[in-house]
Amino acid sequence: MHKIGILALQGAVGRHADALSALGAAALEVRGPDDLDGVEALILPGGESTTMSKLLVTSGLFDPVAERLAGGMPVFGTCAGMILLSAEILDGRPDQRCFGAVDVAVRRNAFGRQVDSFEAPVDVDGLDGASFPAVFIRAPVVERVGDGVEVLATIDQRPVLCRQGAVTVAAFHPELSGDLRLHQLFLSEI
Repeated sequence: MHKIGILALQGAVGRHADALSALGAAALEVRGPDDLDGVEALILPGGESTTMSKLLVTSGLFDPVAERLAGGMPVFGTCAGMILLSAEILDGRPDQRCFGAVDVAVRRNAFGRQVDSFEAPVDVDGLDGASFPAVFIRAPVVERVGDGVEVLATIDQRPVLCRQGAVTVAAFHPELSGDLRLHQLFLSEI
């Protein structure tokens, strides 16, 4: 059984835990550095990226997560998680930190405000079957993709699902879709 940590400082934790449990993995909440012990992989969920960035620092988690990323730990970042894992936040606060784990530049909330949330089918490289029902809530937009980044899905010719090495990032919330295929894909690569 895979032991997957979910950053549980703020944001959408429960639905990711439900998805992992449905797939036979153990979901462990990560709130402090010691919670990283024994996890094979990590999910950085959606939420508010500026708040999450600050909480990563004040909880003492930022540097240990950065070390695990540098060591090749598989990570799946959704929405705010994509922002935190990016190389560059184009419109973040000056004190907002990111991990630089995926060579993309992102713009926060670029798909619109909360009232502009939407669901759209996206075709995902590596997933069999029908399009994935992607749920976009105040979603980031990828403005630049580096050479080593695989774009796995787009909407309106904009990347919304990317992977670089062991790190996968989504501009949308797969945990809200009821479709477990992206969580399964993540687990299959551990």
